Amino acid sequence: MLHYFDLKRPQKLGLSINEQKSRWFREFLKSFLVVFFVYFCMYLIRNNLSAAQPLLVKDGISTTALGWIGYGFSLAYGIGKTVLGYVVDGKNTKKFMSFLLILAAIMTLIIGVALLMNQAPVGLILVLWSLNGIFQSPGGSASLSTISRWTTTTTRGRYIGIWNISHEFGGAVAGVIALWGANHLFGGNVGGMFIFPAIIGLIVGFWGLFFGADDPQELGWDPSEIIFGENISKADQSASKMSKWTIFKTFVMKSPWVWLLCIANVFVYVVRIGIVNWAPLYTVQQLHFTVAQGANTLLLFQLGGIIGSVVWGWFSDLLKGRRAVVSIICLALTAFVVLGYRYGTTPMMINTSLFFLGMLIYGPQLLIGVSVISFVPKNALNVSDGLTGTFAYIFGDLMAQVGFAAIADPKQNGLSILGMNLHGWNDTFIVFYMAVVLSIIILAIIAVGEEKRIRQQLN
Repeated sequence: MLHYFDLKRPQKLGLSINEQKSRWFREFLKSFLVVFFVYFCMYLIRNNLSAAQPLLVKDGISTTALGWIGYGFSLAYGIGKTVLGYVVDGKNTKKFMSFLLILAAIMTLIIGVALLMNQAPVGLILVLWSLNGIFQSPGGSASLSTISRWTTTTTRGRYIGIWNISHEFGGAVAGVIALWGANHLFGGNVGGMFIFPAIIGLIVGFWGLFFGADDPQELGWDPSEIIFGENISKADQSASKMSKWTIFKTFVMKSPWVWLLCIANVFVYVVRIGIVNWAPLYTVQQLHFTVAQGANTLLLFQLGGIIGSVVWGWFSDLLKGRRAVVSIICLALTAFVVLGYRYGTTPMMINTSLFFLGMLIYGPQLLIGVSVISFVPKNALNVSDGLTGTFAYIFGDLMAQVGFAAIADPKQNGLSILGMNLHGWNDTFIVFYMAVVLSIIILAIIAVGEEKRIRQQLN
């Protein structure tokens, strides 16, 4: 079992470059479909909690308790992204993430059964939901790793942008699927909102273990750079002679760009998670939407993200890898569009605003991960991308989950930030704007580093 996830390097088949090119897309598509649908399912058993919140509150769980449950996931997820990211580096990431999806689905299934039996105290949900977070944590980084080994620097942004649709779509339909399963299969019991998506996750996880190869070399081919006539980066050449720990110290711990991307990701996640986690409850409590209308807010937000992921990934390729510049554009536009979400009063106004917010905020959310790839070798991709996620989910989610819960909960006294006492849903938007401004400042510094690297490559 210990060697099941090792990268296999069989003897080369001796295929010509032209033959490898002709067969490349079909083999790449197999692996792409696995990481796409596995990550899609991870969001089915992640965003279902947000959609279930109104029913959980109705059953007696407080808003503050839900905030801590959500943060338990985020804390475990954030720590796991770096710790498990380090473990996954150098392994068959496609298989690894499929196996972890199975474990995450089992945790979700247990929560659903406990709720169905009215035997689900907050402590049990917190523990199981946190374990779910640990098992899901390397999913995004593992997907990027597999796609990066199949593609080149000139095409990577668009393929990762298309892959990013997986969690946009998964997050978009998570509430709808969970609610459908609960209503049609479990008599409307909130436990069905966990059991039904968990079963889907189990099926896809087992399929992903056995379908497709993790990179061309696993098929006895050449690396993707050689297939498509691209030079192997100096970082990858150097890393091939280093131990995993030396790679981590050299290209991650000592890289100022990785650390700046970590900090930028914190503020981007405050905006993203602050919307996606609380939109259903915000619209039900503040705007008196129905539970179904609240669940639909996730759909519109994620649908916007689907379009944004493809557009911004392609656009950043068009700008020769200037990911930070594109991220700044997205965040500047976000500052204006969030006004529609803040002052909207009807489902149409709110959903329209959420659609464009999703389209914009998933730009930097995607491109920060793509930017990391250009600063580190492939053998350090999981842990470096994981580190940006660790910062985002520990610090960004601390504010987006617990901080927003403390501000919004009518039974609490609010939260003091920079001498301001913030209380009520309206004051959460002050935090939104602070996060947008700070992320733009940091990304502007990163843009300078990207520009220097791009000009060196062009010369």
